[in-house]
Amino acid sequence: MSAYIKPLEIRWSDLDPNFHLRHSVYYDFGAYVRVLFLNEHGLTPSYMMKHQFGPILFREECVFKREIRMGDVISIDVQLLKTRPDFSRWSIQHYIRKNGDEIAAIITVDGAWMDLKERKLTVPPDTVKHVFEKMPQAEQFIWDK
Repeated sequence: MSAYIKPLEIRWSDLDPNFHLRHSVYYDFGAYVRVLFLNEHGLTPSYMMKHQFGPILFREECVFKREIRMGDVISIDVQLLKTRPDFSRWSIQHYIRKNGDEIAAIITVDGAWMDLKERKLTVPPDTVKHVFEKMPQAEQFIWDK
């Protein structure tokens, strides 16, 4: 897949007292598009519950580049930045763009999969591999050890 980009709408409730996007909304947008990608490729909450595993995050970081205000046209993408060959650990990056190609923020998350019974990190089922292989790779994508 060459790109996975979704348009976003800014709601009044997304704004802070300075009338620009609240910092936490950026993280919500990242989570939204990650879960949307997984769902659209068959890795749904019901599938994960049936197989007793789910994603967890170790780190979530947002680098804010430009203000986003009500009326800006924004979009967000999802890119695989780094993963182990077994897809047990991974990093995903999102670019939030406004009004075309202007980068407003870059979100990076580091995550893994947890066995929901054992409450320990785990290697996910092969379905995860097939879904992550469909995720667009970042220009700086690397295989992790």
